[in-house]
Amino acid sequence: MSEKLAAEKRTEFGKGYARRIRAAHKIPAVIYGHGAEPIHVALPGHETMIAVRVPNALLTLDIEGEEHLAIVKDIQRNAIRQTIEHMDLLTVRRGEKVTVDVPVHVAGEVAPGFVATQEAVTVSVEAEATHLPTALEVSVEGREAGQHIHASDIALPANVTLLADPETLVVNVSEAVAAEQEEAPAEGAEAEAAEAPAEEAAAE
Repeated sequence: MSEKLAAEKRTEFGKGYARRIRAAHKIPAVIYGHGAEPIHVALPGHETMIAVRVPNALLTLDIEGEEHLAIVKDIQRNAIRQTIEHMDLLTVRRGEKVTVDVPVHVAGEVAPGFVATQEAVTVSVEAEATHLPTALEVSVEGREAGQHIHASDIALPANVTLLADPETLVVNVSEAVAAEQEEAPAEGAEAEAAEAPAEEAAAE
């Protein structure tokens, strides 16, 4: 399902113009794709921020009465306020397949005494532009050391194809190292060091 937004064509460019757009609570964006000339637009700020909360958001843009279907390819945010400063959009057609990076969510708890480390936060897949997955989930429930999860282990929705290397390590499961075990050798070494002078003195 796509989010519908009204977009205005832009004919002016430059940092000064972009600042004026943002001051008017709008977001400058560029639409690419299908060999056509890029379309520069201004999007409504609040509605757009809500629409792109999900990864690979599908947008239906009304540009001067013409409907354009596009997906979000890149978002530039303000480093401090995290507001959107610019967006790159890719025009798509219904039924067309596109390549996207999809976030991987880890669920469940590993077996006691083990720890799971997520090595890959996204995987690359191919899917229909109008049916893009927003996330993929893997479970680590009850897993022990060595029971890793690779890209090939991820269950994909219908009509979604994995493009990432199947051997890509997504979740690494290993033994947890207890803090007291790490400190034990150091404490033992300190005890030996303290005993050594006493033994030397006794020998003298």
